[in-house]
Amino acid sequence: VPADVIATVMVLQALEGLSDREAIARLRTDISWKVACGLPLDDEGFHPTVLVLWRNKLRRSDNPERIFEAVRKVVDSSGVLSRRNRRALDSTVLEDAVQRQDTITLLQSQIRRVRKLVPMLAERVYVHESNLGPGRPPCDYEDQADIDRVISELVEDAYELIWASEDLGIDLDETQQQAIALLALLAGQDVEPVPDKPGRWRIANKTAPNRVLSSVDSESRHAHKTHHSYRDGFKGHVSVEPETGLVTAAELTAGNTCDGEVALDLLTDEPSGTVVLGDAAYGSGELRHELMSAGFSPVIKPMPARPPVKGGFSIDDFEIDEEQNTITCPNGATVKISPSRRARFAKFCATCPMRRRCTTSRHGRTIVLNRHHTLLADARRQAMTDEFQDLYRTYRPMVERTIAWLVRGPNRKVRYIGIERNRLWLTHRVAAVNLKRLLTLGLSRQDGAWVIVPTL
Repeated sequence: VPADVIATVMVLQALEGLSDREAIARLRTDISWKVACGLPLDDEGFHPTVLVLWRNKLRRSDNPERIFEAVRKVVDSSGVLSRRNRRALDSTVLEDAVQRQDTITLLQSQIRRVRKLVPMLAERVYVHESNLGPGRPPCDYEDQADIDRVISELVEDAYELIWASEDLGIDLDETQQQAIALLALLAGQDVEPVPDKPGRWRIANKTAPNRVLSSVDSESRHAHKTHHSYRDGFKGHVSVEPETGLVTAAELTAGNTCDGEVALDLLTDEPSGTVVLGDAAYGSGELRHELMSAGFSPVIKPMPARPPVKGGFSIDDFEIDEEQNTITCPNGATVKISPSRRARFAKFCATCPMRRRCTTSRHGRTIVLNRHHTLLADARRQAMTDEFQDLYRTYRPMVERTIAWLVRGPNRKVRYIGIERNRLWLTHRVAAVNLKRLLTLGLSRQDGAWVIVPTL
């Protein structure tokens, strides 16, 4: 099948949010798809697995994002972004394609998988077979002691398989090694020993950092948008030109990745002097410093300086002298900043008439100074100006609309397993949405060149 036909089908598939079978069904029956691909009306298309083959080829190639880059070349040649030097950054949660598993199901499914991938372990290592049948292991799930029994048996079986893989001297391939490594991770992330009962385990009353949610997709993570709202899956990060809504860069990461960690990657191809707009998720002092060092101009909503006492004194009410290395409180007491950038006012707070407005700690107020405090304080002052408010409110909201286009319909949920496969899907989705947006803006072909002809 010609590469240009495959690429066209992939873009249309991403635009419509279709599975491989659905995309080929449309190619066989939809005249508009046949015209787009340059195929005759009686063309029967090709088998859906051809799309799988080409996605694998793309992932293994030196340039897996070539479809997105081809669309970027159209954007550049059309001149639609010329003299537009603003970029708005944001992210959105993309739900994973697998079901979240609890501790018992995680261990049960991964033990099964290791035994299937390494037959010698299945033959030589005893495990509790009753826990590995279809469905959940037999257990009285209203009896905590019986739950602890099942957990103990599963953890014991997991460690027996892990130790045996080393003791037996089995020559493992990469897939087998990864399966055993994942089993070792799962055997320790959610459990803890039962006190005074050697060899007994129970589910720990905590959530492990970077917790694996599924043995099927071990790269999916809890994705928090707020303290009270979270999903499981990945994060799609985008850089958007706010006047046209075109996506200039995209990245996909695990769901627990901080937005600021990806910001500079989204701006790699942007020239010095670009104005970067972002919400408070991009407001750390470290990122501001990196953006300014790279020559960008950040217009980013800062995190507010929250006082320990509601309506009381925040850090902005303290006079900070970085040259003299001192901090003066609202009552006029001055202390030195320690090498760890802490200033303790305990000896002054005991008799301070303003203490109730400053701290609730019995040890008095302690200021912990961010190493980029000056940048953060300047950002909070900048955010109060009319110029900042006008610029932020005018250009920042467009990125939300672009994200709404990206996740419209079934596209909030990814179709594949793992970051690498879903990153490829995201770049195809962005390419398709950008093409649709270009046509709306008036993309046309004149004298062999791409141009934007605004529609009346």
